[in-house]
Amino acid sequence: MSTPDVPTDLPKAVEIYDTTLRDGAQLEGISLTVDDKLRIAEQLDRLGVHYIEGGWPGANPKDVEFFERARTELDLQHSTLVAFGSTRRVGGETEGDATLTNLLEAGTEVVCIVGKASAYHVTEALRTSLDEGVAMVADSIRYLKSHGRTVFFDAEHFFDGYADDPEFTMRVLLGAAEAGADCLVLCDTNGGSLPGRIEAMVREVVSVVDCAVGVHLHNDTGCGVANALAGVAAGATHVQGTINGYGERVGNCDLVPIIANLTLKWGIETLPEGHLAELTPVAHHVAELVNFAADPQQPYVGATAFAHKAGLHTSAIARRSDAYEHVEPELVGNGTR
Repeated sequence: MSTPDVPTDLPKAVEIYDTTLRDGAQLEGISLTVDDKLRIAEQLDRLGVHYIEGGWPGANPKDVEFFERARTELDLQHSTLVAFGSTRRVGGETEGDATLTNLLEAGTEVVCIVGKASAYHVTEALRTSLDEGVAMVADSIRYLKSHGRTVFFDAEHFFDGYADDPEFTMRVLLGAAEAGADCLVLCDTNGGSLPGRIEAMVREVVSVVDCAVGVHLHNDTGCGVANALAGVAAGATHVQGTINGYGERVGNCDLVPIIANLTLKWGIETLPEGHLAELTPVAHHVAELVNFAADPQQPYVGATAFAHKAGLHTSAIARRSDAYEHVEPELVGNGTR
């Protein structure tokens, strides 16, 4: 029986895709060395996320070195490393395209490419035709699939693009699906969407495509986590985000409360069995590695998340631990204070 807090027809499992090493590193004040990136990848594998986006091979020497060293220095037990890039150039060919070549040379089984899903961005940013915008996406996916890769497509500016010109945006997604994309990831690139829009648009896409659908969300309205839950409620089975919500501007959606909420509140499988208690130590360890103080008020894993300061709360907690705690803190590796 469902309750108001638990939507019906939820997926049994959701893939967790971490982009801390790329999108998270865009946060002002974060500058990761290759060693930092390797150590963070080890922590993400310890947590058990499905995918770790390692960076954009060819974009800078640091990311080239990371993928080279990852082959011999990372022994991932739970996670799959992903190389990120973009579609082919405007008017170019897939064969010999520098970005696509670098993706293949990174040697990962999974690649994620970003392409424009907004007519406005195709005509104004890329300065090309809408037909070419669709072809760039489909051609690139088809080429990468022909080389045996699992391909995720990040539909950049999807939510804004769909609101402005749904016909073009759906042409891009259907072209990507027909080309063989394994997952269509709907991106709220500017971070301005609210949960109602996210749920309605994700539900529309899920109803018309025959491949997995995911979401990639930014937190500019403070709704990143809520938007991720709205996406899953609408049928998304793949969520991209970062540990501790690091990311450009005000950050990406924070995978820490997303994982905890999906698992503990909705009963959805997100991590390998027994790994949920790694949330707190991993969140804190990653904070140390990026040289940021851990947020003491971060949901679930913050130092004050289960702290009680005098009065009625502590009196009740002394008798019943669940009196003022919405979950057992030990489930996420935290504790009562």
